[in-house]
Amino acid sequence: MGLLNRLFGRTEPREAATLYEQVVVRARAEHWYITGGVPDSVDGRFDMVAAIMAMVLLRMEEEQQAAGQLSASLAECFIDDMDGQLRQLGIGDITVGKHIGKMMGMLGGRLGAYRDGLAAGSIDAALIRNLYRGEEPAPAALAHTAESLTAFRAALIGSSIDTLRAGRLP
Repeated sequence: MGLLNRLFGRTEPREAATLYEQVVVRARAEHWYITGGVPDSVDGRFDMVAAIMAMVLLRMEEEQQAAGQLSASLAECFIDDMDGQLRQLGIGDITVGKHIGKMMGMLGGRLGAYRDGLAAGSIDAALIRNLYRGEEPAPAALAHTAESLTAFRAALIGSSIDTLRAGRLP
């Protein structure tokens, strides 16, 4: 639970809490790190959560009117989680906000990069820059990750906002 929630006594779960939990479960799947070559590190796990989040948020963009509140709630869940993760890593109260702001900027940048890559027909460059942090992965690893994320994106297109609201990912 994030600092603001602790300070102001927020006890009810956020609308997108279950959906966010499923995003994290999906991002922690072993195949990303074994077959996909995503670094199994704090940064690699953050980058994978951001990639899955980006695909879900892009789906919600398509129906912004119906999904606007859910999208905002999902972002709030991300912030709450990152706040807790930073504190577990020993980041103090004074700098947590700065780190959260940077992480939100990174998520926004990835959202744009994946949006542009999907529109152009390939997310490979966005993956190399954002998921692999500029290090060219093995061709098979990149192909696995790109194919898995684009298949996930395609499955999301067929999912209703109500399905996402219920916390179910395809």
